[in-house]
Amino acid sequence: MISRRRDETPIELQIAPMADIGFLLICFFLISSKPPRHEADLGMTLPGSVSDEVSVEMPDEVRVAIRADGAVEVNEAIVGEPGDHEIKPLVNLLIRFKEAADLNHSKALVTVDAANESTHQRIVDVLNACGTAGITGVTLSDDTTEEN
Repeated sequence: MISRRRDETPIELQIAPMADIGFLLICFFLISSKPPRHEADLGMTLPGSVSDEVSVEMPDEVRVAIRADGAVEVNEAIVGEPGDHEIKPLVNLLIRFKEAADLNHSKALVTVDAANESTHQRIVDVLNACGTAGITGVTLSDDTTEEN
């Protein structure tokens, strides 16, 4: 018969070194892993945006001339006929000029050059067009100075 020895010591498994190895592995994986890249970190450029560094060449002012017969012209192009009190082509032109000046971070300036024979009502009509367009920088001029 085979006899067994009963005084053998049982096999023990030590847990402390295994726990240390587990913690070291967790630390290794935490340090070596890369965090996920979020959508907010992606660089993107939206179309249609203009940087502030780009300067658009714009005229300093718009000169609105009022002829003796009541016609209104801008840059030698007639935008208002005599008797038209609303002057819609002038209002549309001034609105576009004001929007362009606002985008360029400059002040929209208008110089009204009325002939001596023009009526006061026609000057008021042009000033109303400037007010409708939201332009506050208006200067009145006369035609007494001659150009060289």
